[in-house]
Amino acid sequence: MASIYLCRAAEVEPGSVHKVEREGGAALAVYNIEGSFYATDDCCSHGLSSLSEGLLDGDIIECSLHFGGFHVPTGKAVLAPCSIDIKTYVVEQRGEELYATVED
Repeated sequence: MASIYLCRAAEVEPGSVHKVEREGGAALAVYNIEGSFYATDDCCSHGLSSLSEGLLDGDIIECSLHFGGFHVPTGKAVLAPCSIDIKTYVVEQRGEELYATVED
């Protein structure tokens, strides 16, 4: 496991989602839900669309392609047509910076 830098906390305003490109890895979506930060894979498991381009409604991210959705804290698919969960990552705030724990 490795800890990777995501972005500054200020880049993810409350109630928003921010895309983070990774060198040598898939993009991540970083969320600020009521002051708590979360990260998931950015790619929807149903239509291969960017979740960071979707609508964050509370703790549900709705994909902009087919309007399916996922529960951000758990990655569970909760709105059809999505049925395959997405991967989530532990986010740690260090001062003003956000880091995620990912597999090497």
